[in-house]
Amino acid sequence: MLKRLYEWMLEKAGHPQATKWLSGISFAESSFFPIPPDVMLAPMCLAKPHRAFWYATICTISSVLGALLGYAIGYFLFETVGIAILEFYGVTKEFDVFAENFNEQGWIVVLLAGFTPLPFKVITIAAGSTAMPIYILVIAAIIARSARFFLVAGLLRFFGPPMKEWIDKNFALATTLGGVLFVGGFVAVKWLV
Repeated sequence: MLKRLYEWMLEKAGHPQATKWLSGISFAESSFFPIPPDVMLAPMCLAKPHRAFWYATICTISSVLGALLGYAIGYFLFETVGIAILEFYGVTKEFDVFAENFNEQGWIVVLLAGFTPLPFKVITIAAGSTAMPIYILVIAAIIARSARFFLVAGLLRFFGPPMKEWIDKNFALATTLGGVLFVGGFVAVKWLV
């Protein structure tokens, strides 16, 4: 099923309404959809490098709006829809322990999940189910998602197909290391100031 969704998304990257599809998928991925918008973002940036940052902007705005849907699912519909989504991703058992401590360091978790391949939808649902202040979710999501999408868009705009090949092979490692460094910078500033 995931392979078919992946291929469907690649097909949509070449569609005349590709930017609308990119927006919709970025929105859905933040709350329930299993495949990240990078699958569409990469070929679109390669096809039209001069529009790469526009595509990253679309991904960021749509993803942050989708995070609000994830938050609403966690806040209002956790026992029905939220649990079903968590079961789909196989994280129901770990979720209770995770949710207990979530709000203490939630902004760091949102930053990491928004930048790395961690399922962002699980974090947005957790934010809602634990009643994290919504402004923290929004600010952290804007920072993390824009950093992620603009990094991918920038690399593809300036380095083209060889960079896409490298990102395809090392996406999880690259974004995880980038996310750790990114959040580590925030933590260091907090401790130094």
